[in-house]
Amino acid sequence: MKHLLKRSLIGCSLLALGLARSIQAAEAPPAEVQAPVAPLVTVPAQKVPDDYIIGPGDSLQIFVWRNPELSVTVPVRPDGKISSPLVENMVAVGKTPSQLARDMETELAEFVRTPQVSVIVDGAVSTFSQVKIVGQVRQPQAMPYRKGLRVLDIVLASGGLTEFASPNKARIVRAVNGKTVETRVRLGDLLNKGALEQNIELQPGDVLIVPQSLF
Repeated sequence: MKHLLKRSLIGCSLLALGLARSIQAAEAPPAEVQAPVAPLVTVPAQKVPDDYIIGPGDSLQIFVWRNPELSVTVPVRPDGKISSPLVENMVAVGKTPSQLARDMETELAEFVRTPQVSVIVDGAVSTFSQVKIVGQVRQPQAMPYRKGLRVLDIVLASGGLTEFASPNKARIVRAVNGKTVETRVRLGDLLNKGALEQNIELQPGDVLIVPQSLF
């Protein structure tokens, strides 16, 4: 009789415990639902044209065939030079990647038999790789240079002119052989009259300035 009573008490305790847990689970706030995390998208670096001119701040990948210990990634220093294994303080600014590769092959030939070098610009950040539009445009900006880029392309990319612009007094500022050269651009004629001769092809480093009208 005592055993039966003891079992009954244990059963009642387990039943009460289970009921309490059920009530507690029902009253608990729902678990927070985590929003799905979008995958990280890596934007590929823009390939520079073959005639790209290397400038300060650019990042260069240097590959020496069959010599992985000589293959490195180096920045172009503010003084315009780079340093890599066996090649110290070589001028890179003002050269195309292929020109720099040939110069490096000449230097490496003293240490390596028939070196074959490839230079890739994997980070084009110098002013030589950009064109700029400033002044009375809706979105003044710097944009990556590409071969064939013209005045109309960069004007459209900037969102167009403001109502205060003096379009026929716009000018391109360009560095030529260390000197600043300005070229007048009649943007008003280009946009309103279709004067395509004003759609001048741009060069790396060009700055298109759209001045304000003086009324």
